[in-house]
Amino acid sequence: MRPRRRRLVIGFGLGLGATAAGLATPLVTKWLLDSLGQPQSASAPVVLLVALVVVSAGFGYSQQVVLGTLAEDIVFDVRGLLAGRFIRGRVADVRALSAGEVVTRVTSDTVLLRQAASTSLVNLVNAVISLAGSIVLMSVLDIPLVVVAAVAVALVGGFAASLMPRIGRAQQDAQDAVGRLGSLLESSNRALLTMKVARAEDTELRRVTTEAHAARRHSLRAVRTEAVAWSAAGAGIQLAIIGVLAIGAWRVGLGLLEVSTLVAFLLYAFQLVEPVNEITMNLADLQAGTAAAARIRETDTIVLEETEHGAPVAAAAADAGGIRFEHVTATHRGAREPAVRDLSVSFPARGTVAIVGPSGAGKTTLLALLLGFVQPDHGRILFNGVDTADLALSSVREQFAYVEQDTPLLSGSVRFNLTYGDPALDDAELWRALNAVRLRETIEQLDGGLDQIVSATQFSGGQRQRIALARALVTRPRVLLLDEATAQLDAITEAAVRDTVATVATDALVVTIAHRLTSIVDANQSIVMQAGSIVATGTHEKLLEGGGLYARLVDSFRMPPSLVGPRESAPSTTPGSAGSL
Repeated sequence: MRPRRRRLVIGFGLGLGATAAGLATPLVTKWLLDSLGQPQSASAPVVLLVALVVVSAGFGYSQQVVLGTLAEDIVFDVRGLLAGRFIRGRVADVRALSAGEVVTRVTSDTVLLRQAASTSLVNLVNAVISLAGSIVLMSVLDIPLVVVAAVAVALVGGFAASLMPRIGRAQQDAQDAVGRLGSLLESSNRALLTMKVARAEDTELRRVTTEAHAARRHSLRAVRTEAVAWSAAGAGIQLAIIGVLAIGAWRVGLGLLEVSTLVAFLLYAFQLVEPVNEITMNLADLQAGTAAAARIRETDTIVLEETEHGAPVAAAAADAGGIRFEHVTATHRGAREPAVRDLSVSFPARGTVAIVGPSGAGKTTLLALLLGFVQPDHGRILFNGVDTADLALSSVREQFAYVEQDTPLLSGSVRFNLTYGDPALDDAELWRALNAVRLRETIEQLDGGLDQIVSATQFSGGQRQRIALARALVTRPRVLLLDEATAQLDAITEAAVRDTVATVATDALVVTIAHRLTSIVDANQSIVMQAGSIVATGTHEKLLEGGGLYARLVDSFRMPPSLVGPRESAPSTTPGSAGSL
């Protein structure tokens, strides 16, 4: 709100104008009643009453426009802030929150914050001023009656205030449940096919319904508490009005109070109902907004990456040095043990390097270190002889293209997916990349071609992998990272992709995490990892001769070493061959 406090003050002032017009109405009504039967004309107070109505409406309209705009601007700012944190934040920090929690914070939490940060706050202040102003003007009219009204307001206010913390806790619990509900729905959608094949629809529905019930239960708790507060406030003020009427009538009968004064006083008493209800409701909204703000504030733990801090990667050093790890140890967030330990290894500037090892060996962590997703606890990583800690992270990442194992497609067209790294690419380059991964004919047959929306087409896992590969190829990277990027390809397509990768490796470095023998046979060098350490390096033949873990891994691929031939041979598609694994 701070950048827009001027508009908040304007909205506050407009609210005060409307409140002032409302507070003046009973006094003008008293003037009108006093003028009845008197020589002076009643037209002046009538005209003034009409003017007050028009002025109050004008102030109210202007306040709604100002505060409505302010509220939307606040939501826009907070959503932009959250989106920036989630998109630009460190990978480990962002992944500590589930996708459903992210969506809930950006959508429903910001809506609650909007109400609290603008309208509720100003209306609360206006209601307090209206209440205070009414009591002050009532005290001008008659002190004994105002004592009755003030005691009633104090009792109602104290009771309502005692309920506010309960409302806040219920609202936060409800939002937490909504966040968990979103996470469950997101994970169910991601695993939709697995869920259906496992016939687990009822299980997932029970899990979702459980969180929906939790959200409903907490929301109903808040609703019931709010209802108690509002009902008590309304009943308390109504009882106060009855008391004022009774005492006022008694005082009129004694000649201690004029009828016009009693009428004006009753009008102010009736006016107490609205500000008391407004205070109660807006305090409840503020409690909901406070709960939402607390959930939004939890994202403060996300540290933004400093992608521009440091020197750019020197273009002149493109062929010099390659990449070197020097005694690197790294630990993932929340883990007790390092994912890689005292890792030292060199990568050439060109060629193909395969990383092999059992699950949990640290292979993906090694790629994450290269891309700056994980920072070393100890040691350093050199890129062309320069410590990456001294280089701008954005400049380092500019040298890489990365194909993930899960190969997600981005929301948008095929063209958008291919030009994600460089929107300036022309169609000719896109078609060349699609042709290299044997996907051109498939895309040409789509109704929209390159402009086909990916969500409208059911791409297979292999096709998604090839789109990701094509995206990596069009960027012409100096280092291509493949996390088992051909795992879902058929043997013929894989052979074509291997030829393409071999071509890329003549001018760039290709690092691939391999779980298939076909991915490592052609490598100039293989790195064998186990338990976060490098246990062997060398060519396929040399490592095979040395036996040990590498030989056991090859054996686990169910491909006899004697079948390992030159890359030009088409992979066999018989059971047990590399092409079928």
